[in-house]
Amino acid sequence: MLTPPALLAVASGLALGLGLIVAIGAQNAFVLRQGLRLEHVAAVVAVCALSDLALIGAGVLGAGAALSRVPWLIPVVCLAGAAFLLGYGVLAARRALRPAALLPDAAGARAGLAVTVGTCLALTWLNPHVYLDTVVLLGSMASTYGEHRWQFAAGAGLGSLLWFVGLGYGARLLRPVFARPAAWRVLDGGIAVVMTALAVSLAVRGAGGA
Repeated sequence: MLTPPALLAVASGLALGLGLIVAIGAQNAFVLRQGLRLEHVAAVVAVCALSDLALIGAGVLGAGAALSRVPWLIPVVCLAGAAFLLGYGVLAARRALRPAALLPDAAGARAGLAVTVGTCLALTWLNPHVYLDTVVLLGSMASTYGEHRWQFAAGAGLGSLLWFVGLGYGARLLRPVFARPAAWRVLDGGIAVVMTALAVSLAVRGAGGA
């Protein structure tokens, strides 16, 4: 049975975890799109949630402090992430310009499981913002809870799991809206803008820290 301090740590981790993850970003945009298309949703949700759990655990174990001792690594990761996000943004823009091919069942254009999982892993592990949120920030906050730091981490991990399950499987409720090519055009256009903005932001940060 959890003690009041332990429950407080779990609740705090849950609140902060949700606060950090519920935002428009590369990972969430990808999960939303897969949920709308009903493509490999379980695999995508599992990859995102397990990745967050691993990163949160690493932060609690002190990986954030270790990263601060390797200053050249962050600019390298930033530039690599920027290149990947820019490429994904270009693909999204291309889809937005071809609305006839945007419907979930159009032309049978379903990505394979390996490609989907690979893209999801890249969007997660090549994004420096993920490290800053999970490893550095959540890891630092967890350390303030002392012996209850793992309860804090469990709360943050639960928040991540609830969000990705809700986003991935709840997206299908919006399928009637996305029965029209115009809706997919707007979605992919928005994804292209978000990805490009993130890529520019990371490139500037990487160049500044190089």
